Amino acid sequence: MFRWGVLSTAKIARDHVIPAILESENGVLAGIASRDGARAAALATRFGAPHSFGSYDDLLASDAIDGVYIPLPTSEHAEWAIRAADAGKHVLVEKPLALKAADIEPVIAARDRNGVVVSEAFMVFYHPQWAKVRDLIAAGAIGRLRKVQGAFTYFNRDPDNMRNRLDLGGGALPDIGVYPIVTTRLATGAEPKRVRATVKRDRDFRTDILADVTADFCDFELSFYCSTQMALRQEMVFHGEDGFISVHAPFNAGDFDHHRIELHDQRRVEARVFRFPGTRQYRIQVEAFAARARGQDIAIFSLEDSLRNQLVVNASYRAGEKDGWEFV
Repeated sequence: MFRWGVLSTAKIARDHVIPAILESENGVLAGIASRDGARAAALATRFGAPHSFGSYDDLLASDAIDGVYIPLPTSEHAEWAIRAADAGKHVLVEKPLALKAADIEPVIAARDRNGVVVSEAFMVFYHPQWAKVRDLIAAGAIGRLRKVQGAFTYFNRDPDNMRNRLDLGGGALPDIGVYPIVTTRLATGAEPKRVRATVKRDRDFRTDILADVTADFCDFELSFYCSTQMALRQEMVFHGEDGFISVHAPFNAGDFDHHRIELHDQRRVEARVFRFPGTRQYRIQVEAFAARARGQDIAIFSLEDSLRNQLVVNASYRAGEKDGWEFV
């Protein structure tokens, strides 16, 4: 069994990733660390972890831990991913891995010099609905793909929430704008060449609260918006010459809506619905990661993919400061 350690007591760990580890068939929760030892001990007791640590370094030094999940604030992801890799631990680090593409290159170097597995926690990569979308597009189910549209929004103005703190890496693009980008790349196997964007910031927080982005993939365009101060919504649509595919819960399948995609084929004048009941994307993610760390030939989200995704985010920020296209 792969022995997991968790750096911090963050909400996403409590609500999603730790339960996924407990459900997994090839991993166990071995330890939890926090800068507050009492909080680490309380969460370890709650989830039945045998070890708790009052510092992240103590967990990384422990022989009871094979690999770590890092859900720290975004501004600390790359630093602790490198420190964990240098301690000989496999690393699953929450997205976004970094705020700048250049900061991912040292993580790749740490992975390579230590011979460990390091991956950004894009759980959507592991959900079978995205494999289905990819297969439908590749099979010509909607004809030539011409346009992708996406939306991901929620409303949060809590000044203490890391999503609203510029110093911790908050903002709409790094928190949720990454998802329309990565799922379009996954579904099409294509990379954008240039982007244009409008980015609006909160007057108090200075974080970006609304980004409207168009990415040119040469053969098709992706247009999406993301916001941290709009009513809850998420959807992705892949529109071709002969039909379109709607993904109704593209990012938080099971929580936001049912695991459901619809194929509208105008040649056959029909619509088909594909459902994925019982799919737990966080569990699939941790099981795939643990299997890869144990040497199995299992696909995981690579750091090279992380770098390519971050290049698009960085270009979107640059494009938001000018009128016109910005090359990725």
